[in-house]
Amino acid sequence: MIRLENLSKSFRTPGGARKVVAQNISAVFPSGVAVALLGRNGAGKSTLMEMISGKVRPGSGRIVVRGTVSWPVGFSGSFHGDLTGAQNTRFIARTYGVDSDELIAHVAEFAELGDHFTSPVRTYSAGMKSRLAFGVSIGIPFDTYLVDEVTSVGDAAFREKSKRYFLARMQTAGAIFVSHSMPQIREFCQSGAVLENGRLHYFDDLEEAIRMHEENMAL
Repeated sequence: MIRLENLSKSFRTPGGARKVVAQNISAVFPSGVAVALLGRNGAGKSTLMEMISGKVRPGSGRIVVRGTVSWPVGFSGSFHGDLTGAQNTRFIARTYGVDSDELIAHVAEFAELGDHFTSPVRTYSAGMKSRLAFGVSIGIPFDTYLVDEVTSVGDAAFREKSKRYFLARMQTAGAIFVSHSMPQIREFCQSGAVLENGRLHYFDDLEEAIRMHEENMAL
């Protein structure tokens, strides 16, 4: 469960304008539910997820978390470039208290990096980093996963495998899920939240959330 309590966040754009991401938001993302986070481009969805993950601090208010929350699934920015994929995986496993050998075996099979898995990450292409990042992310059991267009990684076969692994995790976990694909949203999510002008509206009914989002987009 993730609870937002009077959460506010704003910042100055390069042009000097004040951008409001969250304005006194209070909402609950329930445990074990995949919630679609909807909003137009620039609404602040990624910033809100970064606040939930702890990467960005709120301007005011607080975020209460019960259970474990992932970093944004597929995020590769924290890998050490001089360490191999396997070494990065082992380090993350130890950090999160999971069996390092099991996680390495999972990532080696899932990411399909072959001999590159034992090469420095700085030699990886963007696609290889994404496969490694998704494999590590989904290989650790969290109570809530933060997901941003995760199944867009790789070719069609890899995207299908990513989807299967993610759906398997959703049998025992929840998620906050950002995607611009309504078919994908409907496939993965049960409820929805719409972020617009710093306000967040939560709906138990996913279709109600989609309707509100589409009405906002039409304005």
